[in-house]
Amino acid sequence: MNEHDEHASGKRSLRDLWKLVLAIVAILAIIKELQKPAAERTWHGTIADFFPYDFRMPTVERLKDTYWDPKGPVIKAKAFGVGWAPNLGAIKDVVQNALRD
Repeated sequence: MNEHDEHASGKRSLRDLWKLVLAIVAILAIIKELQKPAAERTWHGTIADFFPYDFRMPTVERLKDTYWDPKGPVIKAKAFGVGWAPNLGAIKDVVQNALRD
């Protein structure tokens, strides 16, 4: 095995570990929601006050707010699923401001 193969294998292992963590968080989120009375289930929130989840059907408004919110943070909770997503509107503004300076 050469250095390239070892590096690729390490990246793959880290990616697989991250996928496992997100799958566990998704399972915990579903359990958390199912433990609530049906009327109190929101299907969105956080696990351990850190990992965001949202299992509601995404809307155009939520997708836009997640992926194109120039005034928001660069990373936001995903519009659907577990984890975070890039806010392209905020990234665009950061890049434009950096190029101006």
